[in-house]
Amino acid sequence: MQIVVDLNRCQGYAQCVFLAPQVFELHGEEALMFTPTVPEEQHERVRRAAAACPVQAILVGEPAGVGAP
Repeated sequence: MQIVVDLNRCQGYAQCVFLAPQVFELHGEEALMFTPTVPEEQHERVRRAAAACPVQAILVGEPAGVGAP
């Protein structure tokens, strides 16, 4: 699983940090740091974090080539 965060859209509500602290981290009041390649054991937490984002700034997807024939 890969994630991308639209940092222009992110408002620092930090819902993602509470739901997936091993993937998302807030530095200061608004600087979000994240791990773009999500470990398998964190997939469900990241899906919940993306769904909980008030501004829908988190995009979740699979790396290119996954599942391709």
